[in-house]
Amino acid sequence: MANNSALPPPTGADLYGETRPYLIGPFDKLSVSVFGLEDLSQNEVQTDASGRISIPVAGTIEAAGKTPSEIAAVIEDRLRARHVRHPQVTVNLKETVSQVVTVDGEVKEPGLYPVIGKMTLMRAIARARGLTELAKTDNVLVFRTVNGQRMAGLYNLKAIRQGNYADPEVFANDVVIVSDSQARRIFKDVLQASPILSAPLVAVFQ
Repeated sequence: MANNSALPPPTGADLYGETRPYLIGPFDKLSVSVFGLEDLSQNEVQTDASGRISIPVAGTIEAAGKTPSEIAAVIEDRLRARHVRHPQVTVNLKETVSQVVTVDGEVKEPGLYPVIGKMTLMRAIARARGLTELAKTDNVLVFRTVNGQRMAGLYNLKAIRQGNYADPEVFANDVVIVSDSQARRIFKDVLQASPILSAPLVAVFQ
């Protein structure tokens, strides 16, 4: 079933957690700095498959689903409980593998790209070093799961550049495919009736 409504954003249940602010997930890499206590600081620590990290003195921290600042607050509380006076902890995200968008098809560097902050379709394609010479700008798919329902949105990059409609936001777990025959199969009836895509199209898979 296809319609002209915008592809809705995923809910918290569709993602590991909220999209804004960034929440830590499994296998993300963090840096932990404890002011004045270099022995407790770690330049790089990776969450395990369950989203936990281990910090000297503070012990094991459930990092998954928390922001870096929330993790820092937990570490400070743990250190206070172990008689560290006035701990000042800073946690930063170094690398993410838990919240990424997949960009595939006719782009120069297909792959997985982290979603940190707000990312749009055009920015995601730019992260993949732009389009190849074979790319068809009117044939770009975004696959997304919303409330457990699989959906696809069809976009025209030229129309976005011309300001016909807004550059849509993409989210973690989205799959962007440029110039794929799936678009013609999914939206066959609509595209036959109107081959010029002047507005986004959305299909819901039954």
